[in-house]
Amino acid sequence: MNYSQILEIASCTDPGMVRSHNEDSIASDAANGLVVLADGMGGYNAGEVASGMATTVVTTEVQQLLAKFQPFELDPQTKSPLGPRMIREQVIKANTSIYQAAQSQPQYAGMGTTLVVCLFYDNKILVAHLGDSRLYRMRDGKFSQVTRDHSLLQEQIDSGIITAEQAKHAAHKNLVTKALGIDPSVEPEVHEYDARPGDVYLLCSDGLCDMVEDEDIGMTLSALGGNLKLAAQQLVQMANDNGGKDNVSVILVRVLRDYPAQRGVVGKVLGWLK
Repeated sequence: MNYSQILEIASCTDPGMVRSHNEDSIASDAANGLVVLADGMGGYNAGEVASGMATTVVTTEVQQLLAKFQPFELDPQTKSPLGPRMIREQVIKANTSIYQAAQSQPQYAGMGTTLVVCLFYDNKILVAHLGDSRLYRMRDGKFSQVTRDHSLLQEQIDSGIITAEQAKHAAHKNLVTKALGIDPSVEPEVHEYDARPGDVYLLCSDGLCDMVEDEDIGMTLSALGGNLKLAAQQLVQMANDNGGKDNVSVILVRVLRDYPAQRGVVGKVLGWLK
């Protein structure tokens, strides 16, 4: 199925007001219903190398798999849909690539990256993430965070050491507990959710959510949601207006209509004809 008539995608990325270069990386493939965002870390240009490797490996590998298999098809061994395994394995492959580069090349030592991957299929959104880059959803006027940060701050909130309000002013906002490329093996968090026509999904690096309150992000999407490109640019501008202390990247995806999977021979033929 070609999703370019089903999903509307807009994105914007910017170095921000303080950093000299952009270590975020974004990729989107509307035809395959795939969007990827990564926020790199590491000295010199190592962060942008890590994030670039993450988006390239995941996008390229998933595209190759989608040419052969459909994510809703059942795994012969587990009898569960292939989608979650497909995404998980490519994220792990990206981790291995980044880790090996960091180990073998001194200038890349210690590099890593956060990651958010979304794959749309069969009226669902499959989400894999690591670190503190986020996915949000606007549905029926309600704006909510979908992913949960893999960060020291989130762990402290969960354990009751600090409140969510205190966390806004904490000094160690950027200490992540999970990332790609830091350890030889990693386990991404993978979930599947129902998607509905009219939903708008926001992928962003922490350069947005550290600089702009969730309430203000939601209000901006409500006001400018009719023009996703403008909304993406405005969100980045708001982060910069508030100090722009980090690179800031956003991807917005609107679901335009239902997209149930086309199962069986007839469905596949119809999919090829689209």
